[in-house]
Amino acid sequence: MGPEHIRGKIQTFFCGLRILGLVLSSEDELDNAKVLVEKYRKGQEPQGTTLEQIIYAKKLYESAFHPDSGEKQNVFGRMSFQVPGGMAITGAMLQWTPFAVVFWQWVNQSFNALVNYTNRNAKSPTSTTQLVVAYVSATSSAMITALGCKYYWTKRASPFVQRYVPFAAVAAANCVNIPLMRQNELLHGIDCTDETGRIVGQSKLAAAKGISQVIISRITMCAPGMLILPVVMERAEKWRFMQKITFLHGPIQVMAVGCFLSFMVPTACALFPQRCSIRTSTLAWLEPEEYEKIKQNCGDKVPERVFFNKGL
Repeated sequence: MGPEHIRGKIQTFFCGLRILGLVLSSEDELDNAKVLVEKYRKGQEPQGTTLEQIIYAKKLYESAFHPDSGEKQNVFGRMSFQVPGGMAITGAMLQWTPFAVVFWQWVNQSFNALVNYTNRNAKSPTSTTQLVVAYVSATSSAMITALGCKYYWTKRASPFVQRYVPFAAVAAANCVNIPLMRQNELLHGIDCTDETGRIVGQSKLAAAKGISQVIISRITMCAPGMLILPVVMERAEKWRFMQKITFLHGPIQVMAVGCFLSFMVPTACALFPQRCSIRTSTLAWLEPEEYEKIKQNCGDKVPERVFFNKGL
């Protein structure tokens, strides 16, 4: 991992950190930002427009509009909404009650399904039936995992260990939710481009690589808050003053999760580049038919790598 690669990840992290603060931007601000970005790309920006205005407009545009389709995303599905949405749901899931196990896993997977759909590769459309199957499967897997762990660990484990059931359920559900929500990409492949952005072919292997990276990023995103916070709360609840304010334990957990997510959302997004790549030599070995199509489209100059949007 060279210095340029490390620098790119650091820049992605701070860019993501700034984008988290843009969730409260008004619809007019977002629409005006899109117009300015589109005019700038054509070299038609209004006279007197400053570089700072262009950069800010680009931040607003990237926080709310899909990179493939250019369509405005649902506000609750935007990555910039991950901190306020995730902190409320994760904080609630960490409350160990039978009702919380079922209800909040359902709420969390409903939220995840919306996020996964919103941040998919938009050039691979998903039918209503596929969306319903993905939603039901992910929600069911999360609740089965949570209830199964609860039934097993209630008899065999301490209350401290039981606090990790929500993370086990979330990790398991992510492994189901994301691939199902984006199954068309795995079934039909996603567009791959050369360095100039020209589409040269499609690849199922590229889709599998992108989705795998998204799964790792999502689990990494929630891991610290759901793994470290139970340890902190287990010790803090023994303090005398904490025993006097038991009614505040829930809000304290929610705020603590928010602190974790403020750093982990951009960190997780920076683990892998948005514009991912795969070697054509790998495609020649594992997807020879798609490689031949790329070869036909590129002629004699087959690129060493092809690029694709992995989604978030």
